[in-house]
Amino acid sequence: MKAEIRENLLARLRAGETRFPGIVGFDESVLPHLERALIAGHDLVLLGERGQGKTRLIRTVVGLLDEWTPVVAGCEINDHPYAPVCARCRGLAEDEITVAWKHRDERYGEKLATPDTSVGDLIGDVDPIKIAEGRTLGDPETVHYGLVPRTNRGVFSVNELPDLAERIQVSLLNVLEERDIQVRGYNLRLPLDLLLIASANPEDYTNRGRIITPLKDRFGAEVRTHYPKSIEDELVLIRQEVIPDIGADVPEHLVEIVARFTRLVRESTAVDTRSGVSARFSIAATETAAASAVRRAALTGEENAVTRVCDLPGIVHTLRGKVEFEVSEEGREVEVLAHLLRRATAETFRNTLGGLELAPLLDKFAEGAQIESGELVPATELLRRIGRVDGLSKIMSRLGMGEGDESPGHAAAALEFALEGLYLMRRLSKDDVAGGAVYRT
Repeated sequence: MKAEIRENLLARLRAGETRFPGIVGFDESVLPHLERALIAGHDLVLLGERGQGKTRLIRTVVGLLDEWTPVVAGCEINDHPYAPVCARCRGLAEDEITVAWKHRDERYGEKLATPDTSVGDLIGDVDPIKIAEGRTLGDPETVHYGLVPRTNRGVFSVNELPDLAERIQVSLLNVLEERDIQVRGYNLRLPLDLLLIASANPEDYTNRGRIITPLKDRFGAEVRTHYPKSIEDELVLIRQEVIPDIGADVPEHLVEIVARFTRLVRESTAVDTRSGVSARFSIAATETAAASAVRRAALTGEENAVTRVCDLPGIVHTLRGKVEFEVSEEGREVEVLAHLLRRATAETFRNTLGGLELAPLLDKFAEGAQIESGELVPATELLRRIGRVDGLSKIMSRLGMGEGDESPGHAAAALEFALEGLYLMRRLSKDDVAGGAVYRT
């Protein structure tokens, strides 16, 4: 089975094809180590903080298996028709063996390591039903196989391995080295053909549990994962993972704000860096902002829901539970996140509209005008309050809005972002009111 993965991986490398679809930001760091481990035929541990795509990466390895593989029909452990290993299949005559075909998606098994996981769950145990049917305790067919042997000739994943009780981890020692399993007192050695991949969080080694030394030694490779290293990778990841059917358009500058916000939260000294800030944080933040736009459209009758800057403050309250703060910051969580969100907005403004002449917009405030916006102010009403702005097309072009983004919602999103940026650059003032803000000179 490992030779099968090796051959398919090498074929894709030679052809220049994608080996691990959907994996972002690991091309130059994680994937080369993973590919070397798979070519070497090593079982491995993916080590990294939460939300770094460890489980997603493990599941893409299944794509390196042959699309279809032959198995003995009815065999619980997917025996090969030419080389059966279980007692039932070995007892069949050649003309009694029926061949079935398994798709590679069916050759993947996964177990989330929990404290209540037993050896029977992973390896197997005596099946009292089979004994009640008349079989004797010495009959190997009285064994009910666990998840690991049932994934024979496939890929098996143990998520959060350190959470598995140490006495249960011992049951995996033979699987990794001798490639067999032992069940209770049976004289049963069942050779297995599988790839075992585990995931673990570095924090778990000291806080919740650990991987026992003999088991750690039997893994052939340890591969470290990481969060996206560049803002570009963060943007690609958000666009790839956000639910597409929420019903709102999220302009590129809003996605960039969320990406920069996530990176600032990860780097903040107020946040516990050992627990990390999951990629799910940025994904959930984008989806929450989009949902706010959909809610506004439903309440105000807007035809098209387009996410605006006014939809971002809500993510602070919604997502603060996804971040572990330092003890010294207790009670200041919302304040810290709101400050980082303002910093992310300012950085995005400098990156997108920095250097652009915004005098026509500032002229609106020269005579003491005030413009109120908010999460329930529809786009057409906001545009009416702002009035005609010369150079709007340049602002929208700088924000990556093309010919298909000429709706009132997109224009309002561009102008509101410009207003917020001017406020953060101290060229306008802003008064927060219930559910919105008033911009003034």
